Amino acid sequence: MDAELSAAIAAIRSARRVVAFTGAGISVESGIPPFRGADGLWSKYDPTVLDIRYFSAHPAEAWRVIKEIFYDYFGQARPNAAHIALAQMESAGLLGRVITQNIDNLHQAAGSRTVTEYHGTSHRLTCTQCGKTVPYTPQLFAKMPPRCTDCGGILKPDFVFFGEGIPLAAQRESLAETRAADVWLVIGTTGEVYPASLLPHEAKQNGATIIEVNIAPSAYTPRITDIFLQGKATAVMSALGVF
Repeated sequence: MDAELSAAIAAIRSARRVVAFTGAGISVESGIPPFRGADGLWSKYDPTVLDIRYFSAHPAEAWRVIKEIFYDYFGQARPNAAHIALAQMESAGLLGRVITQNIDNLHQAAGSRTVTEYHGTSHRLTCTQCGKTVPYTPQLFAKMPPRCTDCGGILKPDFVFFGEGIPLAAQRESLAETRAADVWLVIGTTGEVYPASLLPHEAKQNGATIIEVNIAPSAYTPRITDIFLQGKATAVMSALGVF
């Protein structure tokens, strides 16, 4: 991989603007499993709990599983070397933005400041009745399902459920990067989740160099990837982040 790594370093050094586009694979080494695949969460849980219609009709039942997955389990996760490497690249002026499909807040915990959360975050909750948004605290779960202190409405995690659209601000920021960034660093995503999967394609059409970091070839690899760095995100990003 030495030649590919050297090519990736050269591309990043010469770029006007670099964006990192991350998926579930970057957080696996923090103990957060992907949703899909043989060992994914949907092999153990029914994804219906994240359907907005089911949530609206059965909030208590949905919240029981949501709390177990995203707060009891995921809440123990900490940033890994790949998250930290991206934060260091940003601090060094080598990275303009992180666009993440993840809802785990690990980029921010690692020190990244310019992050677009394409699918929202588990670290905020929004009232389904009045729209008030509050930061997550364990105290919100003293009674289940959690309720808004202003109006008593049911709170919902501020991430995208099945049947909901991508937040407009995230759409605008991400599309702007497909035009502005001339290097896209695609990390830990297989290109299967629509519409997020379209963003690297848009960037490629606008002339960006696509550097892909994945443990195995993805849907991107044969179509748009210019430089493929095969390996775990922590190992590859540690090598990229220290040059």
